[in-house]
Amino acid sequence: MSRLLKWVLLFSIILGMMAPAQSKKTTKNQVPVAKKDTVAVAAKPLMTFVELGSVTCIPCKAMQPIMKAVESKYGAQIKVVFYDVRTKEEEHYGQQYNIRLIPTQVFLDAKGKELMRHEGFFPEKEIDAFLRSKGLKPKTTGNS
Repeated sequence: MSRLLKWVLLFSIILGMMAPAQSKKTTKNQVPVAKKDTVAVAAKPLMTFVELGSVTCIPCKAMQPIMKAVESKYGAQIKVVFYDVRTKEEEHYGQQYNIRLIPTQVFLDAKGKELMRHEGFFPEKEIDAFLRSKGLKPKTTGNS
């Protein structure tokens, strides 16, 4: 009887160790989530704006207020994601998106297909022109 109990215990331990590994595999296949996404959006965004850069890069730092402005201006129509590819945790995104330099901006449609990419600093006016050409409309503002 004690032999059977040992096998059951061993089997339970092995299953317990496999469960976290399986949940990690699932998260790798999920769509990247914006780091500072605090509000759950019911509708799927029409476009994803992926910024690949670093917090220590001067042109990348200059892109930060532009990313915030785009996110604010287009609301739920666009999802803005930033990856610091100079960190150990996020360097793999540089390889995933096959970037050559930072900052690099990649625009994906709702299905994840790349629509356009830009290398270097990307002025807000040019981003606006591109987004509007793809059918996105700035939110109307009554307060500002």
